[in-house]
Amino acid sequence: MLRSLQIRDYVIVDHLDLEFGTGFGALTGETGAGKSILLDALSLLLGGRGEASVIRDGCERAELGADFDVPADGEIRSWLERHHLDSEEGGLLLRRVVERNGRSRAWINGTAVTLAQLRELGDGLADIHGQHAHHALLKGEAQRRMLDALGGSEALARQVARAWTAWQQATAARDRAEQAREQLARERELLGWRLEELGALEFDPAEWAAVNQEQSRLAHAARLLEGAMAAREALTQAEPGLVDQLERHAGRLAALAEFDAVLGETAELLQSAAIQAGEAAHGLGRYCEQLEIDPERLAAIDDRIARVTGVARKYRVDPDALPGLQAATEAELERLRRATDVASLAAEESARAEAYRVVASQLSAVRRQAAAALGEAVTEAMQSLAMVGGRFEVTLEMEPQGSAHGLERVEFQVAGGVGQPLRPLGKVASGGELSRIGLAIQVIASRNGATPTLIFDEVDVGVGGRVAEIVGQMLRRLGRDRQVLCVTHLPQVAAQADWQWTISKEVRDGATLSRVHELDPVARVDEIARMLGGVRITATTREHASEMLGRRD
Repeated sequence: MLRSLQIRDYVIVDHLDLEFGTGFGALTGETGAGKSILLDALSLLLGGRGEASVIRDGCERAELGADFDVPADGEIRSWLERHHLDSEEGGLLLRRVVERNGRSRAWINGTAVTLAQLRELGDGLADIHGQHAHHALLKGEAQRRMLDALGGSEALARQVARAWTAWQQATAARDRAEQAREQLARERELLGWRLEELGALEFDPAEWAAVNQEQSRLAHAARLLEGAMAAREALTQAEPGLVDQLERHAGRLAALAEFDAVLGETAELLQSAAIQAGEAAHGLGRYCEQLEIDPERLAAIDDRIARVTGVARKYRVDPDALPGLQAATEAELERLRRATDVASLAAEESARAEAYRVVASQLSAVRRQAAAALGEAVTEAMQSLAMVGGRFEVTLEMEPQGSAHGLERVEFQVAGGVGQPLRPLGKVASGGELSRIGLAIQVIASRNGATPTLIFDEVDVGVGGRVAEIVGQMLRRLGRDRQVLCVTHLPQVAAQADWQWTISKEVRDGATLSRVHELDPVARVDEIARMLGGVRITATTREHASEMLGRRD
């Protein structure tokens, strides 16, 4: 439940620190005093959209905070643990800041979170019913969502939507295959030719590198042989050869080293050079013996290179990219094969359709049970809301082809009195009846839900007198199991509350500010009397107010 709420510089609130009680609490006050502002602030804390317009004039930011009491077990605690946002103290602190530049930030237990996380958590903390919520019930989509929420089938409804999408996608794939069968077959034929050509090429990156190297060698074989032979001749066959000259000079210097040892080192270097030159000459000899001028081999290699580069040029890729092109062609051929396999696609479509019908039938069964329970509960509530003899039913009109929402269309129907036929809610109910029926549905929906805090913002608009008192009793009974907050202008509703605040406006330093006052028993009598009598409060209105407060059930 909500334990406290802190508001700073929000709309016409400069600062408020509120402590909330259990049970049913009423928020009353003059129109425009800021009653709904408190609920708007709480909605923002629970993940609502934040805009710079909510910041009080002259301030740079609006700051909001709330403290919730969370049970040691349950979905909220599990959610906090899964997201590593639980606190050692076991409580739950929310904080939200909206800045003048439009930036909004949020924290859960002191850790910064995304707005989506805040909204996901907020959905389980409080359920806010706006003053125009009953008008939304005129829409089939809202009726369907409420029925699924009551039946606990929201997850099943999402599964149905996914199954429907998968079925429609399979149908579209089969349709495309049938309509484009000839075109796709032509594409397959062209890709088949490409794959055959690439396969026949038998391209291998390692072989390609070796072929290029061999082609370079064979193409320049004459120059290579000429250069190698000239170097070998200079080393060994010239008169005198370079090797002989090095050996002769090394010998002379070695003999002279007897008179000067320094020449010995030079002699050794020349001898080493002679040895290396000799080895180079032998190597050149072997190279010349092995080197062949083979025009036929060169022609074969040139042909291979021409084939590879021709195919690469044809498909506008580098030769090294040919293996990737071959793999991509194989994958595309397989895709087109599946895309043109109408029989396989039809079988897939049939399987998807059956999967949809199975899960949609499960949803229908749950909806039938929820529809019967909701119809019975609302019909019973109507008898107490000045609609004696009235009936409420949830009809499920079957749609044989189905839709993303299931196999049926949900519609709320009502009969206002005895003998009257059932007709759609929006076509039968007057404004007052719609308010009463809508309120009954919302109370019943909240009663069956798991949200610990329920908030009603002037949902009692359009009712009065004895009916208003009954509405207050409904909220009071709901408050026995939940924390219920209600913004109301009706004294009959406020008198049923376990506790009551009044919201007022005051002008201070030229600024209009909103103030909240907790009412003790005496002040509650005065406030209820004000709600009953308006500007002039008499002893009679006070007596009437005291009587109303004294007959709470």
